[in-house]
Amino acid sequence: MRTVTDRERRARLARRHGLAPDHRYADVASATQAMTVWHATEAATVHLALHARVAGLRVEDVERALYEEKSLVKQLAMRRTLFAFPRDLVAATLGSASARVATQEGKNLHKWLTSGGIDEDQDAWLEKAFAATLAALADGVPRTTTQLRELVPELDTRFQMGAPGKKWGGEFPIGRWVIGTLAAQGKLMRATNLGHWRLNKPAWTLTGSWLDAVPEPLDPAAGYAELVRRWLGTFGPGTETDLVWWLGSTKSAVRAALAAVGAVQVGLESGGIGFVLPDDPIATSPEPEIEPWAALVPTLDPTVMGWKERGFYLDGEDVAYLFDSNGNAGNTVWWDGRIVGAWAQDDDGRVHPIVRHDIGETGMRALETEAARLTEWLDGVVIVNVYKSRQMKEARLP
Repeated sequence: MRTVTDRERRARLARRHGLAPDHRYADVASATQAMTVWHATEAATVHLALHARVAGLRVEDVERALYEEKSLVKQLAMRRTLFAFPRDLVAATLGSASARVATQEGKNLHKWLTSGGIDEDQDAWLEKAFAATLAALADGVPRTTTQLRELVPELDTRFQMGAPGKKWGGEFPIGRWVIGTLAAQGKLMRATNLGHWRLNKPAWTLTGSWLDAVPEPLDPAAGYAELVRRWLGTFGPGTETDLVWWLGSTKSAVRAALAAVGAVQVGLESGGIGFVLPDDPIATSPEPEIEPWAALVPTLDPTVMGWKERGFYLDGEDVAYLFDSNGNAGNTVWWDGRIVGAWAQDDDGRVHPIVRHDIGETGMRALETEAARLTEWLDGVVIVNVYKSRQMKEARLP
C-alpha cells in the first residue's frame, strides 16, 4: 500500500480545487464538477468560492447558474447545512443526506409543537400544515416565508426556543421549520433570491415549478454511494472519519458506500488510512510537485470544510483562531498549500490578509496580489459574515 505525503495532498488540492492561480477553471460548470458542492449557508460563499477558482468570473455568471439555468440547486443536506448542488447530484442527496435531515427536522417539529402548546394529534397538525403550504404555492408564484405565513395560519404558530431573555432564545413562528422540512423532503425549493447576492433572502416554490422535472430520489445506499464517489474525486485521499463528519452520517453508511464504489486504501503521512477511487493515479504514483501558490477563500469554503482531520494543511494551534467550536471556518488565506491566517475587509471594502505565520516576502506579495484581485472583484461590496472567526473579529486593519 502506497503512502501519500502531506505535500502531495496539498499539491493535489491546488490542482483539483483550482486554487493555484495557474490551475483555475474556465467556468462555473467545470469548477462545480471539480468541487462536488458549494457551501451556501452564507449566500456569499458560493460566489466567493467560485471567484477563487474561476478565471474571469462575474457575479452574473453565478446568478445565471443559480436562478436562470438552474444548474446549481440549493438544498439542505449534510449536517443540516445548506449547499448549492450540481443539478445531477440532487437525486442522490434527496434519497440520502437530505432524507436524514428531513427526519431530524420532523423530530424537531414535534418538539416545537409541544413547546407551543400543541400536544395532541401532532401528526395530523403537521399533515395539515404541509398540505396547506404546498397548496399556497400551487400557482407557481414564489413566496417568502413571511408571505407564506400570511396565507397559512399554521405557519404562524409560536413556540419558545431556548431560555427567555438569552441571546439565541425567544418566541418564534414555526413556519421556518415547516418549510425547511418540506424542502429537505424535496417538495419545495429555494427559488429566486430577493436580496443582494451576498444575502440569503429566498422565495420558495414547489420543486416541480422550479425544475423541469422533479428528481426521483435514489435509495439511501445508492445516494450515499454517489455522494462518496464524488467526494473521493474531489477530496481523496481522505479518511473514514472525514467522510462520517462531512456526510453527517454513520460509519456503517460510509463503509457501505466505500465498498460500493470500490474505494482503495492508501497510507497517509499522519499514519492513518485514506481512501481514493479505484482509478485514482495517486494510489500507485506520486502526485507531481507544484510551485508555491496563494489563495484567499471565504467562510465555509468547500476546501477548508472538506475534511475533519485537517492536519495536513492546518496548524493545530491556529484552529481556535480560524474555526468556531463546531468546526466552521471563517475566511482563510493560503500559502503553499497551508492555511496561514485569515482575511477581512475594511469599511471601504478593501481586502486585507491577516497572517499568523512568517511566510516571507514572496508569500506576502502573492497574498497581497490575491487580496487586490478580490478587492477589485468585490467593487466596494462588504461581506457580512455569520461565521466570523476570532482572527477576523480581532483584526486590526490599516
